Amino acid sequence: MKVDNTSEEDDEEHPPGSRVPVRMDKNLPRSTSPARHSSSSPRNSFGTGHPTWFSHGSGKHVSSTSLLNGWLSGLFFDPRRSSRGKRKAWYQKKVTIGLALFIGSFFLINWLMLSSIQDSGRSRGGFKLRFLKANSSTVSIREELQKLGRGKKPRKTIYARLLAKAAHALAEGQNKPEPKDLWMEPYVRASSWTPCAHMRDWEPSEGKNGYIMVTANGGINQQRVAVCNAVAVARLLNATLVLPKFMYSTVWTDTSQFDDIYQEEHFINYLRPDIRIVKELPKELQSLDLEAIGSVVTDIDVVKEAKPSFYLKHILPILHLNRVVHFVGFGNRLASDPVPSQLQRLRCRCNFHSLKFVPKIQEAGSLLIQRMRQNDTGLGHLDHYLVGPFAKSEVKGQKDRAAKKSRYFALHLRFEIDMVAHSLCEYGGGEEERRELEAYRAIHFPALMELMKMKKLPSPAELRSEGLCPLMPEETVLMLAALGFNRQSHIFLAGAHIYGGKSRLAALTTLFPNLVTKENLLSPTEIQPFANFSSQLAALDFIVCTAADVFAMTDSGSQFSSLVAGYRIYYGGGRMPTIRPNKRRLADIFVKNNTIEWKVFEQRVRKAVRQNKRVFSRPVGRSVYRYPRCLACMCNMEEFLQG
Repeated sequence: MKVDNTSEEDDEEHPPGSRVPVRMDKNLPRSTSPARHSSSSPRNSFGTGHPTWFSHGSGKHVSSTSLLNGWLSGLFFDPRRSSRGKRKAWYQKKVTIGLALFIGSFFLINWLMLSSIQDSGRSRGGFKLRFLKANSSTVSIREELQKLGRGKKPRKTIYARLLAKAAHALAEGQNKPEPKDLWMEPYVRASSWTPCAHMRDWEPSEGKNGYIMVTANGGINQQRVAVCNAVAVARLLNATLVLPKFMYSTVWTDTSQFDDIYQEEHFINYLRPDIRIVKELPKELQSLDLEAIGSVVTDIDVVKEAKPSFYLKHILPILHLNRVVHFVGFGNRLASDPVPSQLQRLRCRCNFHSLKFVPKIQEAGSLLIQRMRQNDTGLGHLDHYLVGPFAKSEVKGQKDRAAKKSRYFALHLRFEIDMVAHSLCEYGGGEEERRELEAYRAIHFPALMELMKMKKLPSPAELRSEGLCPLMPEETVLMLAALGFNRQSHIFLAGAHIYGGKSRLAALTTLFPNLVTKENLLSPTEIQPFANFSSQLAALDFIVCTAADVFAMTDSGSQFSSLVAGYRIYYGGGRMPTIRPNKRRLADIFVKNNTIEWKVFEQRVRKAVRQNKRVFSRPVGRSVYRYPRCLACMCNMEEFLQG
């Protein structure tokens, strides 16, 4: 399975970000690096140049009371003071007491600000839902710091300074309103596009030319795209489609097949007016040695993004000769353009209408959505499309409530080891990280290892500056804080096992403590049926992310993020904003992490993200699954009225 780490955005970049020691006072993870403080002029890690109760010149943590007592004892028992010049001594004493009181007040203010970050999760309600288990990511900063302190290898980061500033900004902004457009997208323009892929104006295909079999590789998202491309190819060649199968992958380690994830009968019946679909080959063809007769077609045999003409020229003759063709892999093997409009519409019809999750997945997905909304009784805008009969509102006649207090946003942190290894970027782990990722590539990406030996590839720094590396968790939390999300925001984190584990997520879970995953929200009994089935677990993530009030992606090249974003566009009606960071522009901002001021950082990040919120039609050559705003898949009322 090849993981594509390139972005679909022409001007997409990736932020720089290897990791250097973190030094973030009491409320943020510390590194084991010694503090670079002068004993005569202690500095806190927030760059103020003044001491705090969290640090001292010795590097030890002491309280503000201890420091203040030290100042006062030095004041009242200074042996250098003599009986001469009582008036001068009295004046010096007055000035020194004033200075001590000023410093003491600074300690107090600093402590109150940082304590407000720690305690805010417990005050104002927080996200303490009764169904969260003990392994929830909702922890206090003090607890997180203590856990990290016991770890063998505390996580290091080059973003300590910015993370500290983000912590202060979140503390100060707790009672401030969030930016008005944060939970919105340009409604007027976005709402003018409505779904219309369900419309048909052709006769059903009889499938007379033979049978097409597909064994799709990759994870659930690559497989979904392969299925819909196969549907389009079957129609193009007037062939009968055999119900697709899914290839077992050493990366995904999931034995799930089509009917474990999607409703088989709905798929067959919904597409019956378009193509003929059967569950298996006719018995007379099952005994054929397809490889021996030349009917097995692999990804090596089909160029990536192949045009329809390729299939008419090279695949149709095999069908005529052998009556069956078996595509093995079939990853991105049909071009986005040029494709006839009706065929393009069929791809959209397959993706947005024919693929419904099985009831087991729908029920668990509905449970996750309800719990993210704190059991709010309102019906979400996309719930019906995602979880079918399990989308039930307890209030009769209640419609979508865009401004409900229980809103949440979903974050897809594409930082699993397969993406990290395939990206060829560096993430601050030094030689140990390089050895670990190289060993992973040798097992899972041997072709990439051969390419690295034969060809000089761009350096990690060059890849990062071009936006070709996924955002690190530290960069993600800085982006969210800069955009203006409140610290009390309820966040659903999608994804499998984040590379680096809990220590890698420390900054994210510390600054946004109301962050949960499906493992937090479901009890062991509820999640057990999906254990060891990564594709089914990914389907749950798909449901919760698609239904979220806001969805934020960290890597636009991710197939999962692309499909979620496309689904939200198709059914969203201008009410489902998606945050698509431009990683190349963010890289230019992050590289200045040691000097940039927080206000400037906020302004630049918001501008970079706002530019990618614009509403536009599908660019030529881009996927209809991600960009369905085209006349083949959606209807544009603005153009209709103008026409």
